[in-house]
Amino acid sequence: MTINTGAQSRHTNGAVTWLFRNHIWLFLGLAIAIFSLASPYFLTVNNISNVLTQGAFIGILAVGMTLVMIDGEIDLSVGAILALSTALAIGLQEQIGVWPAVLFGLLSGAALGFLNGVITAFSGMHSFIVTLGALIGIRGLVFIYTGEDALMVQDFSYTEYAEIYLGPVSVTALTFFVLALFFQWVLTSTRHGRETFAIGDNIEAAHDAGINIKRHKIINFTICGTMAAVAGILLSMRLGTAEPNAGKIWELWTIIAVVLGGTRLTGGFGSMWKTIGGVMTLAVLRNGLRLLNTPNYVELMVMGAVLILALLLDRVLSSQTEAR
Repeated sequence: MTINTGAQSRHTNGAVTWLFRNHIWLFLGLAIAIFSLASPYFLTVNNISNVLTQGAFIGILAVGMTLVMIDGEIDLSVGAILALSTALAIGLQEQIGVWPAVLFGLLSGAALGFLNGVITAFSGMHSFIVTLGALIGIRGLVFIYTGEDALMVQDFSYTEYAEIYLGPVSVTALTFFVLALFFQWVLTSTRHGRETFAIGDNIEAAHDAGINIKRHKIINFTICGTMAAVAGILLSMRLGTAEPNAGKIWELWTIIAVVLGGTRLTGGFGSMWKTIGGVMTLAVLRNGLRLLNTPNYVELMVMGAVLILALLLDRVLSSQTEAR
């Protein structure tokens, strides 16, 4: 009997490649199984509802971050934009009304994202430096505007949206999933999406093909800033307050979730479907550790290990793509 070792090798290599490309669903399944066995409270309807809602805030940030990272860039300012947009959306309500203030908060996020994109596109500086500076500057503006105190909602009609549930699923979680699915369609079915991948994969080839690189980067940074504002406003609707430290280090959680989902730090590869998986894996880990009364420092250590794992997977995926 003859064994086709070549065919077996190709099958094995294909299975390994598939596993690397779809690792997030394996991680999510393992995390759910482990915490289901470790805590009788994990798989309850209320807790699953909490996981979906808690994950949605990082998830909405991750939608914008995925677009920016596929472009080969990064945005470290999303947490600060979230805080400023939230402060404006609550702080301006007495002067201009609830919903005009919400609109102003959304526009502020879009404007700050647009500014990040313009500076990155036209200055020649890497977005890491641009958005790091934006993070520091915008966070300072938040403290100036709030006077370092939390701003409290006065008109509680503002909080009603966040209290809507469809069964066990909050409208906040539904907002995340709708946004993720919409931008998955943008990535796969529009010219902007296709050219975003092309820019991240090979910026010189994209330039030679006549793609307007600056325009695409500005658009994606603007979307990212807008998503930060959406996440912040939904968070303040749920809490009824705007904290000056809102969103602090959330840019790190967002990057972890996006990279866990397989989006490459070097650009050119990513998926909103897998970003959803990365967000939910992160949410399950954080929720499960808290159900087990894990000390905060242990949670931070676990998340640090997860970040390193995500970066290693990014390196493996990048090397596999280059090998082909």
